[in-house]
Amino acid sequence: MKAAVIGSTTWGTTLAIVLARKGFPVALWTRTTAEAAALERGRESPSLPGTPFPSTLSVTDSLPEAIQGADLVVLAAPSQSMRQNIRLVAPHLKGSPVLLSLAKGLETGTGLRMSQVMASEMPVRLHSHIAVLSGPNLAREIVRALPAATIVAAAMPETAEHARDILSTPKLYVYTSEDVAGVELGGALKNVIAIAAGMVETLGYGDNAKAALMTRGLAEMMAFGAACGAATDTFLGLSGMGDLVVTCASPLSRNHRVGIELAKGRSLEEVQADMREVAEGVHTTTAARELARRLGVSAPIAEQLYRVLFEGGEPRQAVHDLLWEQGAVRLTVQPPVHFKE
Repeated sequence: MKAAVIGSTTWGTTLAIVLARKGFPVALWTRTTAEAAALERGRESPSLPGTPFPSTLSVTDSLPEAIQGADLVVLAAPSQSMRQNIRLVAPHLKGSPVLLSLAKGLETGTGLRMSQVMASEMPVRLHSHIAVLSGPNLAREIVRALPAATIVAAAMPETAEHARDILSTPKLYVYTSEDVAGVELGGALKNVIAIAAGMVETLGYGDNAKAALMTRGLAEMMAFGAACGAATDTFLGLSGMGDLVVTCASPLSRNHRVGIELAKGRSLEEVQADMREVAEGVHTTTAARELARRLGVSAPIAEQLYRVLFEGGEPRQAVHDLLWEQGAVRLTVQPPVHFKE
């Protein structure tokens, strides 16, 4: 069994290490020769200091070399780079590997989920091999082998089960799901809520207010899910409520940190300049706002956060409007509509 991880993000590198620790040959692909050489030379990632690469993990800047013979190809690029990366990867795909997305976001301009972006750029013969991974999975905890659970979703149960068998370890329990839309929407939209939660926290409104905002955020996520044909109960599981809790609370969450810094009065440009990696919630806010308007979904958190991020809105006013003017908790969600994608 060979795995290829496309992208040296913290989460991608973590998963490469997890798989290599199982004894699998793993190729970690980087965009540049210089980065590949530096990682091979140091045998650890700057984003995961003190975590040496297992001997079965190699680093390369050659896509054909990374993908050749792989049973699992992991797409670890941020959501806004997914389409570009798929276009690079697709010509080199032979056989029928599982194609696993780690990105938790929506594509701006289209509102597409990552599995939909992958399908739009891949041969039809590979569509049944597309899967997505989501859950409360902080990379720096998982690389330390702290216990965690996650979900692999795929339209074909056999694909999800195969991915589960490859990924599972004694400390990483992997569940499977056929609700691809629900799992992806939960993973993407909770990042939007986490930015707002960071603002609430830093503005000093307390844990009660943050809990109210998270509850409202969960309802907003479920409304999106209902409009997109996802199962409502998916949002009560790991990829919904579980991921929402950890992303809104942990200091390891990039999206949570964005909200904290915005509430301190810093501009989005200043906050992003200090971050090593992408906070997916920023771009997803734009995509979610556009998608909500297209679907007729009420999404006040996405609307208010968009004003703060891109229109010069004040975080304090946005939080005030969410917690008081528009009602802190509105739990009316339309029944789920089930249809085949």
